[in-house]
Amino acid sequence: MATNGNKKKSKKKLYIFGGIGTLVVVLILLVVLSGNKEEISIVQVDDVIKRDITQIVTATGKINPEYKVVITPEVTGEIVELPVKEGDQVKKGQLLIKIKPDTYLAARDRAAATLESAKSGLSRAKALLDKVKSDFDRVKGLYEKKLSSDAELEAAKSNFLTTQSDYESQQSYVAQAQASLKEAQENLYKTTIYSPMNGTISALNVELGERVLGSGFSQGTDIMTVADLSVMEATVEVDENDVVLVSIGDTARITIDAYGDKIFNGVVSEIANSATTTGTGTQQEVVNFEVKIRLVDVDKSVRPGMSCNADIETETKLDVWSVPIQSVTARGKMPEANPAGEDEAAPTTKENKKDKKPKEVVFLAENNKAKMVEVETGISDDNYIEIKNGLKGGEKVISGPYRAISRELQDKLNVRVEGGGKKTGNKEQAS
Repeated sequence: MATNGNKKKSKKKLYIFGGIGTLVVVLILLVVLSGNKEEISIVQVDDVIKRDITQIVTATGKINPEYKVVITPEVTGEIVELPVKEGDQVKKGQLLIKIKPDTYLAARDRAAATLESAKSGLSRAKALLDKVKSDFDRVKGLYEKKLSSDAELEAAKSNFLTTQSDYESQQSYVAQAQASLKEAQENLYKTTIYSPMNGTISALNVELGERVLGSGFSQGTDIMTVADLSVMEATVEVDENDVVLVSIGDTARITIDAYGDKIFNGVVSEIANSATTTGTGTQQEVVNFEVKIRLVDVDKSVRPGMSCNADIETETKLDVWSVPIQSVTARGKMPEANPAGEDEAAPTTKENKKDKKPKEVVFLAENNKAKMVEVETGISDDNYIEIKNGLKGGEKVISGPYRAISRELQDKLNVRVEGGGKKTGNKEQAS
């Protein structure tokens, strides 16, 4: 009985250890097989085909009249007439504002009286000069006949020169008085301001009876703005990296926030030479250049100061090889073996440093493997980028996912195409 019990226990142990051994073998096989399994990336692809590509620079800004005049008085005083209000249409030469002229009338009259006094003094000086000159001529005649002494001649000559100097000085007084009168008359004229152009009162900053400062004493008061609202422009800020792409005459598509998706056409009319910098000396420093875009199909309801966005078409290329913009990524060049040996550093040259710079590449899907190809790119739009060199057309370029393109994909990596290739261009590959 004891012998049979021992035999049963031995068989039981054998089964247990046999099962454990089998499990270990299975686990080892699974580890080995999973280790030998190659990594496969699931990707999407697009066909390399020809497209028309338009390079666009995007900017934001405000709508303003192309022609406007800010009215600032040149004299100081109280507003006694203000026959216009904001929004009024005005004609060139129409009265806009009148400043109380009393002070300037008095100044004009005072200058006129001073001029008359100076002219009277000039007349007296002229009469005296004529008399002294006659006396001098008489003494000079007697001297020539030896009927007058040297002293008498010198005294007559001195008296003549002194009187002539007084006369010339009086002439200067008259000229000064005339200039003062002209200035007083000009200041009196400046108390009345007329419209310099046909347009609309787009801003009115003063009220009747208000006192304004003339620009002769300070910056002056901005009384109002007269603008031609029939010719409008978008004034936008373009980043310093993009402004070099913009040229006078470039076409632009403008959307105004108040008009939703409605597009207004425009043409670049002016590019600033000087930059506008904000946040100077901080990490938020931004350098922009002001670009003006003339609207060619302006709506009468467009108002100055409205916010807008502009897409400036800087360049268009027709029928060029292109790929989705996300397909192009950067990869560093793999270091080559050092022929100088491990202990001896290879010489560093400018050419070597240049080779270490990241290269623009795309990945092609060929025979279920990724093929890295270096490319030369050109202009781009929102979706596609021009390929100048590196591709012949018709290839399957990997276009997604972005994480795989930017970091995971390597040359000869196994890939599986999801959904097949797409042809989303406007022109098929030339046969």
